Amino acid sequence: MSVTHERTHAAVPGAVGDAPEPGTAETAGNAEIGGNAGIGGNAEIAGDADIAPVAALIADGARAAMLTALLDGRALAAGELARIAGVSAPTASSHLARLLDGGLVTVVKQGRHRYYRLAGPDVARTLEVLARISGRVAVRSLRQSRQARLLREARSCYDHLAGRVGVELYDALVRDGRLIEADGGCLLTASGADALTELGVDVERVRRARRRFAPDCLDWLERRPHLGGALGAAVLDRLLAREWLVRGTVPRALRLTGAGREGLERIFGCKDLS
Repeated sequence: MSVTHERTHAAVPGAVGDAPEPGTAETAGNAEIGGNAGIGGNAEIAGDADIAPVAALIADGARAAMLTALLDGRALAAGELARIAGVSAPTASSHLARLLDGGLVTVVKQGRHRYYRLAGPDVARTLEVLARISGRVAVRSLRQSRQARLLREARSCYDHLAGRVGVELYDALVRDGRLIEADGGCLLTASGADALTELGVDVERVRRARRRFAPDCLDWLERRPHLGGALGAAVLDRLLAREWLVRGTVPRALRLTGAGREGLERIFGCKDLS
């Protein structure tokens, strides 16, 4: 299914007696900045990004719910996304086709089944930024209260660790000089590389990844940074592989195990995870 975004630009006449006459300085100035840019404020400036179609895709409640669920980093089937969004299967398929056409998700085919995931880290970062400036969903039940508590404790932020556990890990790395905060990202020191190697992270391979190495990512719940980028993804991968973190039934929520609590304290000095 393909979605075409058509744009029409209607002329906006000025008020009687207010329209500048041809050849005046005002009309010349308008021509230089894109014709009618100063008239209605709706004209596009050549070279600017056209964010309206993407914003419109995210703005729908059902599509926003699907995209948020995919912040888990895993691929989900259309039926599961329909249940999460509270819509019928045909409606979910229509929404997913639009998200696919708009470049916000990709599809993985396995036999007759199709699984959807976010198109990449840029989409995930956009959703996280929107979450930081958005209001919170009101908690109206014990189930919602439990879900909120689990997400605040530990969760996947696309493919890296967020929540209180992620923030505490980041703080420990910075406190002990293993990460040095810098503009545009973090610098990993030799002691930091040694600690991550002990965890099982292949630091040199991660450095060669075709994405930012170790940017900080402001946690939208904790309002403090956690580790993102290729290094953050590698850390979460190892924590899951060691079963120091395990996935629960709540989408995106992670649970820190006893072994994980002991391991993070031993390797990184995380002492506030009880």
